[in-house]
Amino acid sequence: MSRSVKITVAVLLLVVISIFSFVVYRQTNLESSEATSAPDLAEYNAYVYTEARPLAEFTLTNEQGEPTTREDLKGRWTFAFVGYTNCPDICPVAMTTLRQMDGQLPPELPQPDYLLISADPEHDTPERLNDYTSFFGDNFHGLTGDLETTRQLAKSLSAVFQHREEGGQLLVDHSGHFALLNPDAEVQALIQPPHRPDQLLEAFERIYEWVQANHARASQG
Repeated sequence: MSRSVKITVAVLLLVVISIFSFVVYRQTNLESSEATSAPDLAEYNAYVYTEARPLAEFTLTNEQGEPTTREDLKGRWTFAFVGYTNCPDICPVAMTTLRQMDGQLPPELPQPDYLLISADPEHDTPERLNDYTSFFGDNFHGLTGDLETTRQLAKSLSAVFQHREEGGQLLVDHSGHFALLNPDAEVQALIQPPHRPDQLLEAFERIYEWVQANHARASQG
């Protein structure tokens, strides 16, 4: 084999090796940048969406009497809950559990908000919501307003509610789960009762870390 042929073969081999190495590197890089599936948190009664679900657009009034929209929920994590201030059982337990979880929040996790969406806007005025939510802490807030708007918002949280009267008193049958909203104001997870503060905290930490890891992969891609 002549010297020129040997050089040509060597060059071709280098080209093939370079192309193969690039393909392997590219494939590895693509795989590492792809979002991983949502963690299985069934042990915490939580279902996590791999692709977060959209939240309904709305305009309601918060506990300070200010108009509030979906845009106002962006920039932070939020535990959203459909209930009402005169609820005799589910709501006080749920709000207390959230307060207990909040008290255990480690510094490495972001501070979430806790949002009570009133299913009884006729009685839950902003003033009443403020009195109720402020009892549980500074990060507890409320929304009230048009009933149909509230129903559509609740639906996007996979929640339902129904009014009924008993002994001349209005009662509201409603869902008891928490919807965890990500900082894009999307539904990232649903957490069903029974709720325990330590399990809520563990679920939140796992979900937060998974979302952060996926964001890091996306930025690398």
